[in-house]
Amino acid sequence: MLNEFWATASASYKAVVFGAMGLIAAGIVLNLIGQMRDNDAVKFSSLAVIGAGLVLHAAGVVIRGHRVQRLIRKHSTKG
Repeated sequence: MLNEFWATASASYKAVVFGAMGLIAAGIVLNLIGQMRDNDAVKFSSLAVIGAGLVLHAAGVVIRGHRVQRLIRKHSTKG
């Protein structure tokens, strides 16, 4: 069961993961645009977008960790 986490993951976890990936990708694109146009405002705002993506990623790790701990406790009490 633990090997199939994505198949059994909640919709909220999947939304957090895809949101994090989207924000990080958008931040990278913004950074590339800022670098090509030599626009400091876009460069620095891209860092905030990437940072928000990293915070969402960390939230996803916490959500997954709690779910796995719950599953381990549930399976260890059986038997």
